[in-house]
Amino acid sequence: MRTTKGAARRKAKRRLFNKAKGFRGGRSKLLRTVKETLIRAGVFAYRDRKVRKRDFRRLWITRLNAACREHGLRYSEFIFGLKKAGIELDRKVLSEMAIHEPTEFASVIKQVKSAIAT
Repeated sequence: MRTTKGAARRKAKRRLFNKAKGFRGGRSKLLRTVKETLIRAGVFAYRDRKVRKRDFRRLWITRLNAACREHGLRYSEFIFGLKKAGIELDRKVLSEMAIHEPTEFASVIKQVKSAIAT
């Protein structure tokens, strides 16, 4: 007697179709297309998890540059001064500080300027 996968195949297909919910047209209705689409989606997801980190770093640097220029410093000088002053705050924290706590950021700028001057 010929055997078929039966319940196991149905379960596997259901799992794939559930992952493809919200996709348009055949991308959520046709098994072969769903498989292709999910592979492609996985590749994009993997790639973009890396890209997101780059994008946020760019955003923080842009914010820091703008905040530093308000205090008469360039971003590169600011980072150099941070290293020289021994301040070990990362760009994320510094950019949040520049937005939400400008007085504390001004004190960091002051420390950086004094470190650069020496």
